[in-house]
Amino acid sequence: MDYETASTKTNNIRKFYKSIFIFAIFAVLIIPDDIFGEKIISFRWFDRYTILGIWGFIILIKAVKLFLFDSEWERNMIEKELEKEKKPIKY
Repeated sequence: MDYETASTKTNNIRKFYKSIFIFAIFAVLIIPDDIFGEKIISFRWFDRYTILGIWGFIILIKAVKLFLFDSEWERNMIEKELEKEKKPIKY
């Protein structure tokens, strides 16, 4: 892995953790309002819980992309495909 790739990956990981931190702050500020009040948590279209759920799902997709399908995985897949092309075709 060269320096540029490592730097990019490190920067993406830093951004990911920053987004989780911001999400956690908003969740801590939004959720206790209903839990400690007299309201019961209810899910409606475009209320705060729906927004938190969508935001959490987006963070989950980013995590999968960042940690499971990173550039090293992509490089390995490319190398496998190139190796398939080098092998002679058997008839």
